[in-house]
Amino acid sequence: METWELWYPAAAATGLLVARSRIDPVKSVWTHSPPDLLTVLVRDADENLIAHTENLALEGKHFPMARLERDGTSIRREDRWPLPGDIGSVVILPGGEAGILKSWWNADDETEWRWQLEFYNHT
Repeated sequence: METWELWYPAAAATGLLVARSRIDPVKSVWTHSPPDLLTVLVRDADENLIAHTENLALEGKHFPMARLERDGTSIRREDRWPLPGDIGSVVILPGGEAGILKSWWNADDETEWRWQLEFYNHT
């Protein structure tokens, strides 16, 4: 397991936790409704920090989704619409719930979108 922590560093005195999610190891995740600035930390099952990048800024147009990809010990941010090849990816929602992207559609004029996530839990 890995823990992905998403922080909004420009809030309060030390930032505001947006999401903390424990998921199977992946190279990239999507996040819904990301703030314009993100700090991302990824920890392994023993809570060792394995990737970290501060102040990932929104570049360009705001989208309802951002893709976060590990590149060695750092993280890259890409704000965009999911593409057909992104179906099956992990999506982390604010608060930390994680699901699998099952479908995505957006209008050509980008004024509307429809998507489905699948959630599974085992205790």
